[in-house]
Amino acid sequence: MPQPPIAPRKDHTWSRPTGNVDDPWAWLRNRDDPDTLAYLRAENAHADAWFAQCSPSIDELFEEIKSRVVETDMSVPVFHGGWWYATRTVEGLAYPIHCRGRAKESAREEVLLDENVEATGHEYFALGVAEVSHDHSLLAWSRDTDGGEQYEMFVRDLSSGKDLEDHLTDTSYGGAAFSADNRYLFYVVNDEMMRPFKVMRHEIGTPQSADDEVFVDDDERFFVGLGLTRSGTYIVIESGSRTSSECHLLEASRPLDPLVCVRPRRENVEYSVDHWGDRFVVLTNEDAQDFRVMTAPEDDPGTWTTLDPHVPGRRIVDIDAFADFLAIQEWENAQPRVRLLHRDGSSRVIPVLSEPHDVELGSNPEWTTTSLRIRYQSLVTPPTVAEHDVSTGSTSTLKTTPVPGVDLDVYEAVREWATADDGTRVPLDIVRKKTTSLDGTAPGVLYGYGSYEYSIAPSFSVTRFSLLDRGWVWALAHPRGGGELGRGWYDDGKLLAKRNTFTDTIACARHLAAHRFVRERGIAIYGGSAGGLLVGACLNMAPDAFGAAVAAVPFVDVVTTMSDPSLPLTVTEWEEWGDPRKEPWASYMLSYSPYDNVSDNADYPPLYVTAGLNDPRVSYHEPTKWVAKFRSLPRPPEVYFRCEMGAGHGGPSGRYEHWRDEAHVLAFMLRQLSSPPAR
Repeated sequence: MPQPPIAPRKDHTWSRPTGNVDDPWAWLRNRDDPDTLAYLRAENAHADAWFAQCSPSIDELFEEIKSRVVETDMSVPVFHGGWWYATRTVEGLAYPIHCRGRAKESAREEVLLDENVEATGHEYFALGVAEVSHDHSLLAWSRDTDGGEQYEMFVRDLSSGKDLEDHLTDTSYGGAAFSADNRYLFYVVNDEMMRPFKVMRHEIGTPQSADDEVFVDDDERFFVGLGLTRSGTYIVIESGSRTSSECHLLEASRPLDPLVCVRPRRENVEYSVDHWGDRFVVLTNEDAQDFRVMTAPEDDPGTWTTLDPHVPGRRIVDIDAFADFLAIQEWENAQPRVRLLHRDGSSRVIPVLSEPHDVELGSNPEWTTTSLRIRYQSLVTPPTVAEHDVSTGSTSTLKTTPVPGVDLDVYEAVREWATADDGTRVPLDIVRKKTTSLDGTAPGVLYGYGSYEYSIAPSFSVTRFSLLDRGWVWALAHPRGGGELGRGWYDDGKLLAKRNTFTDTIACARHLAAHRFVRERGIAIYGGSAGGLLVGACLNMAPDAFGAAVAAVPFVDVVTTMSDPSLPLTVTEWEEWGDPRKEPWASYMLSYSPYDNVSDNADYPPLYVTAGLNDPRVSYHEPTKWVAKFRSLPRPPEVYFRCEMGAGHGGPSGRYEHWRDEAHVLAFMLRQLSSPPAR
């Protein structure tokens, strides 16, 4: 292997409340500097050279992943408005094809949108919104072709399959909705900081320059989104920050009317609204830390009456309204579930699996229905689409995703509870091959996130078997900062309690080794974005706990980024992390910021780090600077860094490129933590 590239040092000083800080790699923030792109390309070349001599090879691992997927497949068709809608894939094609038919058996007959066609000529492609008009004659769809999350939106005439002249640029992922007469299309745009902040009304057949502003939120903490209620009666515009929200209503049949505000925003009060036929249903944390369900009259949406009371520890995440019932998605005891709630207040949980699992609503577009589609999976159960009969309580399986060449009975999943330094019990989900001995010799992966109250359920992955079949153990930590155990679990892992996220994860690593699931220093810690922050902080706090690390698009230069309100999304993030331009945030965030705490004396394990040049969420320069700093240490760790030059936060697009990306992660971990032969 040639020597790794070394980024030149250039003088730069940050002025902070905690004192001036030298940052000789601050220049890497300038992507227009030819030296920046040259350094990124040199890092990519160095990583490619290392991966080229890995065993097993990237190609071998890629073929393993692909062999476990039925490449030509179709989703279970869904009935909506006289049509059966489905999505299918074709062997050799990277993207889905969206189609429909008049009968369930002919759902593939009419192609609405072939993402493979639309991706032609683009290195990257991501579908944004895909909204069908009320009469099912039009499709509003949008695309991102560089990973920067600025979308072009089009309106397709489904009778001809051709896009109309309507072409809307610089739209957001924040949603879209047609008026009831299909004459107007409502959409969201970003401000210059990439924040969805404005709703526009577009009249079909007119230029975008003639569009009308419907709603704008100038408060930089708030994100704007919109959607049509399942009843088809109202368009709901929601503007929310990390701690509060505000909703506005517009009758879809009266698209030119002024908006109706449900309730003006209040600090620390969150709510969302859906239409329930003759009333509104409201989900709110007002006087209910883990949220409760309320109802409100149609003519007075701001007057709320309790339907489903607050239960501490039962965190209600979302509600979906149907004509005769509500579907409640919630977490209790670190386990997601779906519960049906009726108009009289009675409720029933839909049972699925006994092992730790994920369950969520499937596609259910029809307002009047007596059945509910759900989707569940676990670490050892492939994604399964089922239909629950609301009247009888029975559930029938419609489709379980096939996994060719895999005997699922030879694996097992369990839940353990690690004990954090302060005595808190932390959920930890573990999967392994039954023949993998619990004798403290196996290598393992510990995956974690723990931010934004985002709860990660134990889901299925075909890539994971390339590790499990080689004697590895795979574990999912649920540290504080996520929402698995209620709003309190989130509050205890944010702002001035953020370090709990990292110490919880370290406790999970110690638990795996102490209970002999894995060997000492035989764990690869893995996380992305804010989970990459978790990786970096854990490496600084306990480098001896890990034998390797994978940090995907990691948020690691926390203090610098959060001190600069001119960067995209910084202001909206202060309610999550704090504002380091002042105390006590300055000192506290400095105490865990991965970039600021890279130590000359730490014995860091090998790292694999990724970035996306067009990433609007975690700018490429954060992982780039972090890697450059590692390379400058007296005893630099083994580091490999790949920056996708034509993609953003989610990495390369298309399923084949995604699998190849996963093969790189597997190859890195397998090379760093050798394992016993498969049994």
